Amino acid sequence: MRQFILEKQPSSDGLVHIIGKDYRYLRQVLRVKNGDMLSLRLPDGSLKNSTVAFVDENAKKITLQLCADSGFEDKSITRGVQANQIQTLFDKNEYWLFQFIPRPQKFEQIVRQATECGITNIVPIIGEYCEKISLTSFSENKLSRLEKIIKEARQQSGSPVQTKIFEPMSLKQAIDLWNKETLEGTNLGFVLSERDENSPKLSQIVSSSSGLKKICIAIGNEGGISPAEVELLKTKGLFYPLHFSVNILRCETAALYGIAAIQSTIQDFVL
Repeated sequence: MRQFILEKQPSSDGLVHIIGKDYRYLRQVLRVKNGDMLSLRLPDGSLKNSTVAFVDENAKKITLQLCADSGFEDKSITRGVQANQIQTLFDKNEYWLFQFIPRPQKFEQIVRQATECGITNIVPIIGEYCEKISLTSFSENKLSRLEKIIKEARQQSGSPVQTKIFEPMSLKQAIDLWNKETLEGTNLGFVLSERDENSPKLSQIVSSSSGLKKICIAIGNEGGISPAEVELLKTKGLFYPLHFSVNILRCETAALYGIAAIQSTIQDFVL
């Protein structure tokens, strides 16, 4: 675990009391003990170091105390790279994912991987090719589970990005949201396509862009994205069709592949 994510700010004296499921995770899974050190990601996004001040087995409570950096790496429960050593570029760019809803297990995998990659907003899209079983799987409990997956992925990866999952919406609603949240000239959208439509290469699109703030990638589900939906993304969202000369990818593979390719290219050409 690279970091432990807090839902509430520490008390004024720098103490954090861990109970319930979080207690069981720290104590039974990570087996923390007095003197161990943890990186804490606070609700405001800041990263703080803490030490395990007291483990109360009877009350099922762990008390953490915010501390300085001195000697942190030697006592941290994280081996290798610490959360405060992870170099990221997410403070310069915000990444969105329009994911046409696949089967539940695949969607959970996509959410986990997208979170690890630093995606800020995950928008589930109700598309023409979405299966009924995939759409009916969404409920309040489903969103709660996805939020739990996001938290776990952030803790394991050390991501500083507060990834958000939206309620499922139509493609038109998603495009309206995207256009409302972005400014012309500072946003860039892509829709992955199985067919080569003679669209510009990714490097050409990115290298000719400047002042990028927000980048979105639209990924189809098992059935892909319909031609009408691709056209809507192109005309209303100003998305570029993007074709990779590789084998036909599963939707969960395509999401990870597309995100990684776009992030790497933007890092090389823009930042």
